[in-house]
Amino acid sequence: MENNEINIRQLTTEVMEALAHTIDAKDKYTNGHSERVAIYSRMLAKRLGLPEEDQEKAYYMGLLHDIGKIGIPNAVINKTTKLTDEEFELMQSHPILGYNILKDIKSMPELALGARWHHEYYNGKGYPDGKTAEELPLLVRIVSVADSYDAMTSNRSYRQYLPQETARAEIEKGIGIQFDPDIARCMLEIIDLDTEYSLHE
Repeated sequence: MENNEINIRQLTTEVMEALAHTIDAKDKYTNGHSERVAIYSRMLAKRLGLPEEDQEKAYYMGLLHDIGKIGIPNAVINKTTKLTDEEFELMQSHPILGYNILKDIKSMPELALGARWHHEYYNGKGYPDGKTAEELPLLVRIVSVADSYDAMTSNRSYRQYLPQETARAEIEKGIGIQFDPDIARCMLEIIDLDTEYSLHE
């Protein structure tokens, strides 16, 4: 690989990481969420035996999956009490907002799909489109598991991060319902190897 190509790839990564920091800066309770989702997504892709190119795409998709939160008011994102129905509906609009921001990136269309579908469920009961497993690309299903794991193991405005055994149980409970079984089992393997519980905020 020539130096110019290496420099362009490095710039791409740095710009995406900067965007991820911008997204996370809106939520004072989950600093680093996007970067952790990116790291976990890459770990899962590697453990699933995917080629390096797909591991890199999973990382980038993880970085930008929540970019739509740029369009959500800080007061809603950082609210410490239960959201009203209107606020909850507003929060649930962030996948569509993210998709609209990223949809014109033709060189990596997966970015927009990761933003739009990371809250879809394996059984089709997620949002915003109710997509089923067959309709969701593998990399999106990977980001979904990584995002859910980090959501449980990060501090939130309304709670501290959960104990490792609680997060593990929730991943296991979601197999075939919220999560792709193969990806969820890979996540369980990663959790079981993390004996010091270092994979949390």
